[in-house]
Amino acid sequence: WQTCWFKVELSIPPAWEGQEVHFIWESDGEGMVWRDAQPVQGLTKEGEKTSYILTRSLKESEPHSLTLYVELACNGLFGAGKGSMIAPPDPDRRFTLSKAELVIFNRDAYELLMDLEILLGMAQLLGEENQRSFQALYTANQMVNTCDVTDPSTFPAARGLAAAVFSQRNGESQHTVHAVGHCHIDSAWLWPYEETIRKCARSWVTVVSLMECNPELTFACSQVSGSLLWQAQQFEWVRSWYPGLYQRIQDFVAKGQFIPVGGTWVEMDGNLPSGESMVRQFLQGQRFFQEQFGRTCSEFWLPDTFGYSAQLPQLMRGCGIRRFLTQKLSWNLVNSFPHHTFFWEGIDGSRVLTHFPPGDSYGMHGQVEEVLKTVKNNKDKGRVNHSAFLFGFGDGGGGPTQTMLDRMKRMRDTDGLPRVQMSTPDQLFSVLEEESSQLCTWVGELFLELHNGTYTTQAQIKKGNRECERILHDVEVLSTLAVAQDSTFQYPASQLQRLWRLLLLNQFHDVLPGSCIQLVVEDALQYYTEICRDGSRLWEEAVQSLCRELLQPKAGSAESILVLNTLPWERTQVICRTGPAGTETLALVTVPSMGYAIVREPLLPPQPVAVRKQEDGSITMENGVITVCLDVMGRLTSLRLVGSERESIADGCYANQFALFDDVPLYWDAWDVMDYHLETRKPVTRLLKPLEVSLAGGLRGSASFSLQIGESSTLTQEVILDATCPYLRFQTQVEWKEAHKFLKVEFPVQVRSTNATYEIQFGHLQRPTHWNTSWDWARFEVWAHKWMDLSEHGFGVALLNDCKYGASAHKNVLSLSL
Repeated sequence: WQTCWFKVELSIPPAWEGQEVHFIWESDGEGMVWRDAQPVQGLTKEGEKTSYILTRSLKESEPHSLTLYVELACNGLFGAGKGSMIAPPDPDRRFTLSKAELVIFNRDAYELLMDLEILLGMAQLLGEENQRSFQALYTANQMVNTCDVTDPSTFPAARGLAAAVFSQRNGESQHTVHAVGHCHIDSAWLWPYEETIRKCARSWVTVVSLMECNPELTFACSQVSGSLLWQAQQFEWVRSWYPGLYQRIQDFVAKGQFIPVGGTWVEMDGNLPSGESMVRQFLQGQRFFQEQFGRTCSEFWLPDTFGYSAQLPQLMRGCGIRRFLTQKLSWNLVNSFPHHTFFWEGIDGSRVLTHFPPGDSYGMHGQVEEVLKTVKNNKDKGRVNHSAFLFGFGDGGGGPTQTMLDRMKRMRDTDGLPRVQMSTPDQLFSVLEEESSQLCTWVGELFLELHNGTYTTQAQIKKGNRECERILHDVEVLSTLAVAQDSTFQYPASQLQRLWRLLLLNQFHDVLPGSCIQLVVEDALQYYTEICRDGSRLWEEAVQSLCRELLQPKAGSAESILVLNTLPWERTQVICRTGPAGTETLALVTVPSMGYAIVREPLLPPQPVAVRKQEDGSITMENGVITVCLDVMGRLTSLRLVGSERESIADGCYANQFALFDDVPLYWDAWDVMDYHLETRKPVTRLLKPLEVSLAGGLRGSASFSLQIGESSTLTQEVILDATCPYLRFQTQVEWKEAHKFLKVEFPVQVRSTNATYEIQFGHLQRPTHWNTSWDWARFEVWAHKWMDLSEHGFGVALLNDCKYGASAHKNVLSLSL
């Protein structure tokens, strides 16, 4: 990630007057040309940007000597790995400058080659049954015969032959491809957040330079990295670091060429953020649009995340968005998604017009093959006659090139090819809305049949996200109550916004899923630490204001504790408090909804917890609500509601059974867990410390044990039952040192249902427990938030968690991925 600076002194020979002069720079590290203290051109060999145009026709009056600076980064378009695109950064990798030249560019030869490329593409791809393919072939042959490469005077006649083919127009019924420049830059992935700032500048400066020469070029700037995320995070980066570039961008925004799209703060993961986090993504993004451009965004642009929650349509409509674009479901490993243009309906019936570019990419290059695929691959032919074509290098940045534009100019309206027009997202969706009467509707989640491992990868990131979501919720509840009670309390709006933006940044679709390099993980964990630290301070300030008098000790009064409840229902549970001497004591308390209680005399439970160790080493616990039995390995052999004859654990099975699986995906190591991993299940049975009673009962009973996992990992768990509590808690700590292994915990239950229920954002979703169809078994590993439930009429069992997302329910087995 180091930067090297080169000072380049150029002297153009006077004999080159009238010629187009380029500065050529080829290196395997990304670069940027600076001129007169401003960035003017991004250089990325992998992105086909290796030259900077000094002049299109050298004039005598122009300076023939000038000085440039080239900023060269020690990373390529896809980071600094070696041997594979997704390899981790290699500290020993070297980057090389292979060419730095001053050259004359032969524009006539370039245009001739562009003509031939399009004609040959038509000849090869239109098919033998199409006479246009033969017309293109014979025209190309005539051009070769006409052209003498040693005599440039023959070039115009050869180009005239091509122009005659390109000028033959389509009929009115021809499909229209809406071409929009695009540059997907991940905010962090194979590079850290800081490198993204430079990637943005390299990409966007190239885009605005192209716009100056191609006024028809339109460019959709989504959150994607850097400059404008018109999802403010990256917008702030460019405005702060590259103010001159930012001003040029603003000018093209005003002209309608540089088009902000997106609607959220970052292009977040579409599954794992909580409902409140998703609302904040839209709130922060839409507020930014309103402040900067006087309007909110009508398109949600999320092309590269790993599935889409069934709650998103309702959230979009609630935030003023009625259109949605992505392409990621084209990556499905099992089933081909049946539509490219359709209405997507959420769990409450909200609908948004949804479009998947039929070319199945957001990084097209403007080639004949791609525009033909856009038409041929379209699964909604006859229903709509328009589709998106997003062109430009992406993921690591880069964006459109002049070559891409020149290809599409030749295909603007050429018989035999779809009509290609420069367009905007609004123009595309407007015409799709006009044609929408015959469109189909897809109800429920858009589940990506790939990258299921991202629900579990990097457990610390998952835990940090859930903890920070909870902390910010509690701070806002308590601060709001404090304001309502005391008008002098200053609501911490600016501090909360800063903390929310840090959390939202970490929900980017390669950070929260864990599909990023170690350097990004370290940054993310540092942000979580900062949110927890500052959030705890704000929590304390709100409590001090809200309960100031209650916290003042009064002479002669009995010792008491203040207990707060930030959830919207009354709660009765056992809490742990620390005494003056540092000793911990338990108390049973009842606290009202969204309120607090002063506890002087803890409640007495109707029935204390009873813990008994049996002769065979097993332990039973009962609290008057449920009765449980654990064997010597900590496995749950019985779970019953008191007064019910119904056993919850399946006959002959063990719940709380840990299982280890091989995790060797086909390619995407941090992303994927494949269905064949299920064939490698090995129950964890190596006991390090047998089950022993930890707390003997009363307000709380518990037992603990330790297991050996794999070759060098250990697991310690305490199983806890509190007085009056209708559930059993498992506090689990794993020292994880395995590679290419996957740890789960399983609960086979005595319940039969064809569907299990999973919590999602502001609601729940049912998924089948059988594998009748390929659509069913492709969901062998799914995501959920805080709970999953398997119920039949009158009876059910739920599995809750405080920091996990990967889950499955097959037949009668509830499984949580750890």
